[in-house]
Amino acid sequence: MDDPRVTNRPLPVLRAMIDAIDRDMLQLMARRMAIVGEIAAFKREHQVPIRDRSREREVIADRCGRAEKLGLPREEIEAIYRLVLLTSRDHQASLRAELPVVVEPKSVAVIGGKGGMGAVMARLFGDLGHAVMIADLDTELTPVEAAKAADVVVVSVPIDATEQVIRQVGPHVRAEALLMDVTSVKEAPLKAMLEASRASVVGTHPMFGPGVHSLQGQRVVLCKGRGEDAYAWVRKMLSARGLTLTESTPQEHDRAMGLVQVLTHFQTQVLGLALARLGVNLDETLRFTSPAYLMELYVAARHFAQSPQLYGPIEMRNPIKGTVTQTFITAAAELADILKQGDQPRFEEVFNEVRTFFGAFTDEALVQSSFLIDRMVERS
Repeated sequence: MDDPRVTNRPLPVLRAMIDAIDRDMLQLMARRMAIVGEIAAFKREHQVPIRDRSREREVIADRCGRAEKLGLPREEIEAIYRLVLLTSRDHQASLRAELPVVVEPKSVAVIGGKGGMGAVMARLFGDLGHAVMIADLDTELTPVEAAKAADVVVVSVPIDATEQVIRQVGPHVRAEALLMDVTSVKEAPLKAMLEASRASVVGTHPMFGPGVHSLQGQRVVLCKGRGEDAYAWVRKMLSARGLTLTESTPQEHDRAMGLVQVLTHFQTQVLGLALARLGVNLDETLRFTSPAYLMELYVAARHFAQSPQLYGPIEMRNPIKGTVTQTFITAAAELADILKQGDQPRFEEVFNEVRTFFGAFTDEALVQSSFLIDRMVERS
């Protein structure tokens, strides 16, 4: 019997056939995206939310089931379709699917709009149909001039300069306008905005960097300052662009950031510093790398590729930085002593203490980290 894997067609012919199929797939994807545009128009007209998790589960289950019947790998097909759904949501958001058909356009001034996060905010409000003006160190338009003219003033400058800029522009923001910030700490900037201005005030903290590929699902923390209508408007605008919103008090936010930012950044910096001072050859270690080690290296290298002027103030200005860093140092010293003594029972005791702390989250962590590792290995 002939082996079905054997073909008499030459390799160039087979590659040309693959190329033709891929072009057909792209055409189908374009047709799919065109229909997504129609769906966006329907949702906007009828005020239907962009994301329908029930529908997404149906799509994933159906496509994965069909894939298995065709002999295709379930997990890889699921990964493809999750990206397709993400792209679809992003396209709907860019078409303003969650905004009313008639939206009052506002003038939005982004102070620091030529910086990374400032540019994100300028694009976000521009995509939603608002008139955006940018004031920065080298623009003809000054921050004060922009603050006087705008309906919404967004302060997006380095943390160390935030309160100073707020006090500079705040008195010039009209009482009927909105003053907001995007700073990584919230208590002091919110207090400064309330004191320096008669306008409505909202504090925000985007929990992502300017390099993200999509705003879909990215988290933003909101802190109420003054003005219920302005707060509702900010919620509506950010939700319409696909962002996930978390409401918090400034105090609660800054305490949480002690863990979310100070602890994670601190441990990454310790890892990077230790690697640098060990004098290891990084390329040589990559010959023996595990996916977990590679993931840690990616996070560390990404961290140090960015600005120390960003990370220093984030950590130094957090009110619980001392408690967080000292707890880390104490835990590291305890583990170092356990390893030095070769004390397996103590190691197991500490290990189980942490396992108990994570609890049921462990199951989710295993699934999600395995997915990330698989995707990372595919790209390596």
